[in-house]
Amino acid sequence: MSNFANRMQLSGVGTALITPFTANGEKIDYEAFGKLIDSQLAAGLDFLVPMGTTGECPVVSDEEFEQIVKFTVERVAGRVPVVAGSGSNNTAKAIKATKLIKKLGCDAALIVNPYYNKPSQEGLYQHFKKICNECKFPVVLYNIPSRTGITMQPETVERLYNEFEEIVAIKEATGSLDIATKIAERCDIPILSGDDSLSLPLMSIGGKGVVSVLSNVAPDIVLSIVRAAQKGDFATAAKNHVKYHKLMRTMFVQANPVPVKKTASLMGICTDAVRLPLVSITDDNFAKLSPVLQEYGLGQTSSP
Repeated sequence: MSNFANRMQLSGVGTALITPFTANGEKIDYEAFGKLIDSQLAAGLDFLVPMGTTGECPVVSDEEFEQIVKFTVERVAGRVPVVAGSGSNNTAKAIKATKLIKKLGCDAALIVNPYYNKPSQEGLYQHFKKICNECKFPVVLYNIPSRTGITMQPETVERLYNEFEEIVAIKEATGSLDIATKIAERCDIPILSGDDSLSLPLMSIGGKGVVSVLSNVAPDIVLSIVRAAQKGDFATAAKNHVKYHKLMRTMFVQANPVPVKKTASLMGICTDAVRLPLVSITDDNFAKLSPVLQEYGLGQTSSP
């Protein structure tokens, strides 16, 4: 058990915000982005996460990164926590980015495991140790091996959580209930699901909520599951989980955030533009997405 009683608390539904681009993808569409943030706040979301995987963080420039985070913080104006992605496979760059978002007024950093390098568990520990020691800022660990090629093991999560008060939660996107359970066995770190379809299973073993993709376009659906689970009404949560499971999974018929951006465009939220190396949704994948959106009443789905 951790001895740090004054840690920041994160729970409920946080939206992994998409980054709206202009039609050609060259610029950030701040008008659309502002409206998206406003809609999230109006829906009652608990926190917002710009510049994560869903925000296409690898393809924005340093200047765009700073402006996106600054815009989010100013638009939110303290109404909910802002947890910005500031991870890198270069520890020095992660520290620089984390210090920047701290200066800009964010409440915490979402820091992904270093990708491509494939560090050992000791390397992961030293990476996060240095970030914690140099930044002195709340950190949400982000465990997503499908994107990084490395899994932070429960023993390493426990070690970090018990040694550094800056570690406040983990976004668990391994897709493994076993790994999440082992983390819960070893320490009391708040676990946030990184997959909409696993929010309820993780909350059934004590998880605190989700960093959601689907809530960009359907916040009420995500809230219907998480709020019920928070109240201990797992019968209602399970009913809604089953009802909307197909929709959750369809958000991943192509690499995230391509399907959710297509959905957002059909709903008039923003364009579906993504930046290379991602490409717009294919005809085959749109044929999978379209009938599901129609079934759940999201958007006008006449053509890709």
